Amino acid sequence: MHTKFLLLGAISAFIGVAAGAFGAHGLEDRLSADLLAVYETGVRYELFHAVALLFVGLAAERWPAAGWGRTGWMFLVGTVLFSGSLYALALTGERWLGAVTPLGGVCFLAGWIFAATASLRSVSSDAGEASPGAD
Repeated sequence: MHTKFLLLGAISAFIGVAAGAFGAHGLEDRLSADLLAVYETGVRYELFHAVALLFVGLAAERWPAAGWGRTGWMFLVGTVLFSGSLYALALTGERWLGAVTPLGGVCFLAGWIFAATASLRSVSSDAGEASPGAD
């Protein structure tokens, strides 16, 4: 499963960089300042969570039983809903798409809660593996 999140993180980072370049060079003269800011928020959150997906992939490899998978899926769904709805809103001007954005935000928040839980399980797992007297 870890390679899946590494791949998805890399793809999401690629999309985020491409979307950012498109926004900076192709949309600045076509969108209002407000809609461009909406678009840029989508890019920013996609890039943050692309890096988070890469981390999840590495963590899932190191601690496979800790539950990192649901963290990664929440980050992925959050990216599609949050960033995707902001991209669509900015490009189409359809304001109703903004109603989808909070659902993505909830997925991001759930993902971070799952990350905290998996982190605690990972620490517990490492503590259980340590042998007495080992540094």
